[in-house]
Amino acid sequence: MSLHLVDYSILVLYFGFVLGIGWFLRKSVASSSDFLTASHSLPLWITSLAFLAANMGALEMIGMCGSGAKYGMMTSHFYWVGAIPAMLFVGVFMMPFYYGSKARSVPEYLKLRFDEKTRGFNAITFAVMTIFSSGISMYALGILLQAIFGWSFTVSVLVSAGIVLVYTYLGGLSSAIYNEVLQFFLIVVGFSPLAILAVNKAGGWSGISQRLEPAMTESWRHMGSPADNPMGVEVFGLFMGLGFVLSFGYWCTNYLVVQRAMAARNMTDARNTPIVGAFPKMFIPFIVIVPGIAAVALAQMGAGYSIPEKNGGPDYDLVLISLMQQFYPSGMLGVGLTALIASFMSGMAGNVTAFNTVWTYDIYQSYVRKNAPDSHYLWMGRMATIFGTTLSIGAAYMARSFNNMMDFLQLIFGFVNAPLFATFLLGMFWKRATANGAFSGLVSGTAAAAFTYGLTRAEGKGGWLSVLYEFPSSMAQNFWVAINAFVVCFVITVVVSLAGKARPEKELVGLVYGVTPHAAEPAVWYKRPSVLATLAAGICVALNIIFF
Repeated sequence: MSLHLVDYSILVLYFGFVLGIGWFLRKSVASSSDFLTASHSLPLWITSLAFLAANMGALEMIGMCGSGAKYGMMTSHFYWVGAIPAMLFVGVFMMPFYYGSKARSVPEYLKLRFDEKTRGFNAITFAVMTIFSSGISMYALGILLQAIFGWSFTVSVLVSAGIVLVYTYLGGLSSAIYNEVLQFFLIVVGFSPLAILAVNKAGGWSGISQRLEPAMTESWRHMGSPADNPMGVEVFGLFMGLGFVLSFGYWCTNYLVVQRAMAARNMTDARNTPIVGAFPKMFIPFIVIVPGIAAVALAQMGAGYSIPEKNGGPDYDLVLISLMQQFYPSGMLGVGLTALIASFMSGMAGNVTAFNTVWTYDIYQSYVRKNAPDSHYLWMGRMATIFGTTLSIGAAYMARSFNNMMDFLQLIFGFVNAPLFATFLLGMFWKRATANGAFSGLVSGTAAAAFTYGLTRAEGKGGWLSVLYEFPSSMAQNFWVAINAFVVCFVITVVVSLAGKARPEKELVGLVYGVTPHAAEPAVWYKRPSVLATLAAGICVALNIIFF
């Protein structure tokens, strides 16, 4: 990749700005609450964009572009089916309990609703998940720096780890959130031109449709059988695996994104955070998925572009970078690379700040040192930032074994978020759910995910116990890992809860839907979560119909 002085200048300017935000905000960090939760003081426009940007890491930019090349327009289901409905649900129904309970984290809500052992199990599994997620983002930036500067993968990973470590260590959650807002705008500016250039070069959308199989440009028409589409899934697997279990499990229970809404200054802003974020979210496919589809068409045109290879097959993780090399001139290449690095930072910093909060409050304070001064927990939060980043380096090397990082991440979500969503669904909306039921369900659901993965295989992965079934794609396997984990957790929680004694209703006020008074919505209609959610749902349905 050939860079010029203007490209390097843009990169250096961005790094200086990012580190400057952390340096400036360091003065406002006087307590562990300031560092780990931003003291619930941020305005709606900041939290909503951060809520969105925390999920727009290098994983989404590189991974979704690669998935567009691998699976076609069906990748849009990760947004229009696998994100928007869940974002609206968490804003309308679940945020009142997260924010109203005054819990500092998602695991702490589980302690309030159930008991300490349920909180502990979730805190540990979530901490492991954030390490892997952060490592995937680190891997993404590592291969980018390797492509830009020709460094070894090891040097690239170490440099990328140090970049985010500095500003999250200085300013904590506030620094991460303000940088995420900056990164959101950079991502839009940096990648929108690429989508336009790539599609135009391929002859527009009509030209792409003529060159590719219909299953690559249509999202719903080929879902009758797994053999009819490149993702290898059918309607039930998509709706249940992605649209319900993985989607709701991620957006409704993942503290990485919930943390951004909980940083809002009041209940209404906290509820509206994911809902307002849903509006730009549903249009992101046009700047990250469509270029990947265009890349496949370009490769078939013989126009001087080909999809990179790895281990004898397509290396989908390099599709976005190769398109930038092909189409961006000097200057614009610097903007695009800066946007890509920004997307990495938003993903990794989001996971690091979620990890240090859960580690400090839900693991260290609960099990290691309970009654220390607040200054000690502030120190521990900063130390967690350091060793969390260090552990992520190891996870970055594991990500190298997958030719599409989205496949790896969805597998992790199937192990952690899928059973957790069953626990939250029953805990928030069924007052009969008990602590023993929740704990038994979580453990059983996680075990079910492990057995499903161990007894099935897809693209040479899984099947470490035996191969009872071969899936046509890793993504199809991930969906069924999640489905089985959710169902087992749900059933075991119900059975064990019915065999035990439920808590008195008065202890569940503010924690369970049926026994908690509903707060009045704002008088102004455009601030009401229900109105905004209805409008967003309508636009999402329209997009599904247009690209049916």
